[in-house]
Amino acid sequence: MELRSGNPALGDRTFQGLGIPATDEETMTIQGTVNKTAFLLALVLLTSGWTWYLYSQTMDPASVMPWVIVGAVGGLIVALVTVFKPAWSPITASLYALLEGLFIGGISAILESQYPGIVFQAVGLTFGTLAVLLMVYKSGLIKVTDNFRMGIVAATGGIFLVYLVSIVLGLFGVNVPYIHGSGLVGIGFSVFVVVIAALNLVLDFDFIEKGSQSGAPAYMEWFGAFGLMVTLVWLYIEILRLLAKLRSRN
Repeated sequence: MELRSGNPALGDRTFQGLGIPATDEETMTIQGTVNKTAFLLALVLLTSGWTWYLYSQTMDPASVMPWVIVGAVGGLIVALVTVFKPAWSPITASLYALLEGLFIGGISAILESQYPGIVFQAVGLTFGTLAVLLMVYKSGLIKVTDNFRMGIVAATGGIFLVYLVSIVLGLFGVNVPYIHGSGLVGIGFSVFVVVIAALNLVLDFDFIEKGSQSGAPAYMEWFGAFGLMVTLVWLYIEILRLLAKLRSRN
């Protein structure tokens, strides 16, 4: 069986070569993955609440930027390690959640001070999107076909390349025009990215469901939860960026 997801954490052949568990108690389940996802969300809230508190004490971005950088860079490194070493996910998934919480909390606090209420809106839209797409997926209204997967994977890769080029050029003082601004092109780009991030959730649901059906080892519940967290963090950040662009036009 070949399993695909636009999420780099849940890529092709993730479940291949893992061996066959001895008993049913040692296999991956959807409920187990859900429970572990909830645990990771709690860890994100824990550290994001801490960086939010730090910022609220000074209202100075410099007070949290070191933690934001540690969270962003550390989270990326841990994510890459987890992708290549799924068996380590019972430990690395929690570490990823803690680090991403540092990043999310700092960025959220800074934007909240600029645009009051934006974080509540972003959180609501993120989990609302999660709930709606889960219902749509379970109802069968969205069919995860090979063409659907390929389209989302290609779009996700394209977005990654655009961001990568933007970061590299930024190191040399060159800004990519339009897409990061609050003009119509910038807003349109953000809407497109939000849609692609949201559709990655559908691929994640399908991947986790097929993983549980394939009898993968129980530790893959952590890996599945980690992959879902990667998408949720991305979706939240992109929604936050979109809302900030819209609010800056007022």
